Order: sequence, then C-alpha cells, then structure tokens
Amino acid sequence: MAQHQTPIWAKDTTAHEKVSLFTVGRDKEFDTLLAQADILGNLAHTRMLQSIGLLTQKELDLVQSELIAMFRDLQTSPFVIEEGVEDVHSQVELMLTRKLGDVGKKIHSGRSRNDQVLLDLKLYIRQQIFDTVAYVEQLFVLLQQLSEQHKDVLMPGYTHLQIAMPSSFGLWFGCYAESLTDDLQLLQAAFTITNQNPLGSAAGYGSSFPLNRTMTTELLGFKTLNYNVMYAQMGRGKVEKTVSYALAGIASTLSKMAMEMCLFMNQNFGFVSFPEEFTTGSSIMPHKKNPDVFELIRAKCNRMQVLPIEISSIISNLPFGYNRDLQIIKEHFLPAFSELHSCIDMMMLMLQNITVSKTILDSPMYDYLFSVDEVNNLVQQGVPFRDAYIKVGLDIKQGKFNAPKQAKHTHEGSIGNLCTEQIRMKFQEIKQQFNKDYVTKKIQDLTNS
Repeated sequence: MAQHQTPIWAKDTTAHEKVSLFTVGRDKEFDTLLAQADILGNLAHTRMLQSIGLLTQKELDLVQSELIAMFRDLQTSPFVIEEGVEDVHSQVELMLTRKLGDVGKKIHSGRSRNDQVLLDLKLYIRQQIFDTVAYVEQLFVLLQQLSEQHKDVLMPGYTHLQIAMPSSFGLWFGCYAESLTDDLQLLQAAFTITNQNPLGSAAGYGSSFPLNRTMTTELLGFKTLNYNVMYAQMGRGKVEKTVSYALAGIASTLSKMAMEMCLFMNQNFGFVSFPEEFTTGSSIMPHKKNPDVFELIRAKCNRMQVLPIEISSIISNLPFGYNRDLQIIKEHFLPAFSELHSCIDMMMLMLQNITVSKTILDSPMYDYLFSVDEVNNLVQQGVPFRDAYIKVGLDIKQGKFNAPKQAKHTHEGSIGNLCTEQIRMKFQEIKQQFNKDYVTKKIQDLTNS
C-alpha cells in the first residue's frame, strides 16, 4: 500500500478519511491536466523568490533544474499524482523535496494554494484558447474554400422553414465562416480577461513578503496583472464563466450547422450527401444512412451552451474569499476544450467528404423562389414597388409566373459577391490580437534556462 502523504495544509490533526475523500472529490483526476501549468508557475515564482532574498542563487539553480526536468518529462510521460497526495501542487512540491530536501519546502513561500490554482487555471486556459483558435482557423479556412468552390451552385433559402428566396452553397458555407469571426472575437475578449496574472494574491489578501508581481507577470508572458489581490481571487469562477461563454459561441455555430446538415441529408431535401462510411445504419431498416456524426455534434455543442449557466449558478451567491464550491467547476469546464476540439475535428472530416447537389432547383417546387427578384426587375423598369409586388403575386395565383432561375445579386455579401477575402482579413485581424508568439517565446525562455 502506498504511503499516505500528509496534506500541505495539515498541522497536527489529520482530516477524517470520509471528509478528506469528499473534499478532494475528483480534483486529482483533473489536476493532472494542470501539471505543466503548475511547473511553469513554480519556475516563475522561485525566480522571483530568489530576487527578493528568499532563495539563494544555488538553491534557485537546483530548483530550476529539477522543475525543467519535470517539464520536459511531461512531453513524453503522463504526470501521476501518487496515492495519498492531494493535488498537483502537493505532488510537485513532494517531488522537489524528495530530490532537494529542505530546499523543496521553500517554494511555497509567499503563496497559497488559492493563487496556485488560479495561476494554473489561467495558464492552462490560455494554452487551450490558443489550441482552440488553431482549430477554429482550420474550420474557417475549409468553409471559405467550400464557399468559393460552390459559389455558383444555387439552393433555396428559407424563412419560417418555408421556401423564400434564392441562396447558394457559396453563401451558405460562407455564412458559417463569417459566424466564426464573431465567435473568435468573443474568444479574444475572454482571452484578454484570462491573460492577467493572479500570482502573488496568496489567499486573497496579499503577503507580508515584498513579492515582485511584475516580475512573474513578465516571466509568464501575461499582458498585465490582476492588481487588486482580493479581486484576483474573485476572478476564480468568473474567468471560467467568461471563457465558457466564448466556447458556447463556437458551439452554437457548430450546432446550428449540424442541424442544417441533418435536414439537408434528409431525402425530402437531398441537398447534400456523404460516402456511406461516414453515415451509420439501422438494425432493422437496411436502406438507412443516418447522420449520427452531425446529431452528436449537435447534442455535444448544445450541452456546451449550458456550461456558462451551470458555472453562473455555482458562483452567483458566493461570499468574498475562496470557497470550496469553486472546485467542482473543473469537472465540466476543463473537458469542454477537448470536447469542442473533437466536434470541430469531426465537422471538418465530414465537410472534406461532402457532395452538394447541383440540380436542386430543377424541382418545380422552387419555381416561385425568384418572385422577389422578378418584383425587383419590374421596379428597375420603372414600376412602383407596390404595383410590381401585386402584379407578381397575381401572376403566381393565376399560374402565369415563369421567371428564369438565375440569381443576379451583386452587392457586398450577396450570392454574386461573397466578399470572401474581406471576411478572411477580418478573421486574421482578430487572430493577431491573441499575440501567441509573444507568450510562446516567454514560456520557451522560462523552460530553456
């Protein structure tokens, strides 16, 4: 049996076993995700401790060497929190103490587990946001490619799910590409809120040590500080909620597109199709080709849109200072990134294998799709709009309407003028605001010493 490790907060009393199990909960399961972030935080914090005289240069060199070795091990091996060890912070400190003795015990000076987990979460979230941006960009590029590829293929547009006006696959794919630009803008706002250093807030009321919080901010590549130490602690939960709203925005775009794919694959529509291996069958009906991938994307993304509400409910009436309620946010929030990434990945796989129908408008049910275009054509000939509207309406009623099925829309963002390049530039302008290169360079500097 593994030796039980004394919690780092313990004094001369051991918590009741059931109390310990209940309060730790699933922390260890999710804390392994934070191991890299915790090591980065220790690298920055110990450099700062040396600068204010709480570690000697020799002690710092020893600690930094061990931490960097741990960081590199994580590139090839999973981080393990041992039996009896409470969390990732305790495990890292234990590993240092085993190697370095009392020097390892010094790294917690000027810190609380509260600001350790705050820092770990922000560093983890920041990296996950960078990864999410990369996924979103891949989907964005693919949608724009499909938009240009199928820009001349017409399809019906709908209002109230009734046939309305002409659209095109170029317009449809491009619509979701531009939707992602707004989703990215919201994610950038969440990134800005995340990218502030809480380290040094300790338990929410600062420290009597002369901590150099500006130094750790620069070392870790944060843009700025959460200056007020009490507010830094209040940021726990608020950051997760804000980021979850941004993730929910992307999920909403995916969910809506998945829903329309389910419709368009339906035989009553027949707008798109996929190779048989990308659909699933029925245990009783041999003809079925079900859109299970899109249905699961829809369900997973709809569930993700509930996450901000869940977090809001947990934090809505908490008093100031740390409260253990915050712990359970991890359980649904941390996996949300990988869940969203998998949905984007599957959406791209399906889109890469899509076939669009080029003969949709051959059906007589779409004969009236161009009624508005015909009204506008009469207006351009000098007929007042209301008179033109009445004339076309009567022609339809009397069976005399026979407009050509051609769309001549040329204004910005319409069927004949998709503004693909302008949308691409808008996306790239937002992407640049994440400043990933600066953060990456800072982390490389911190781990390559």
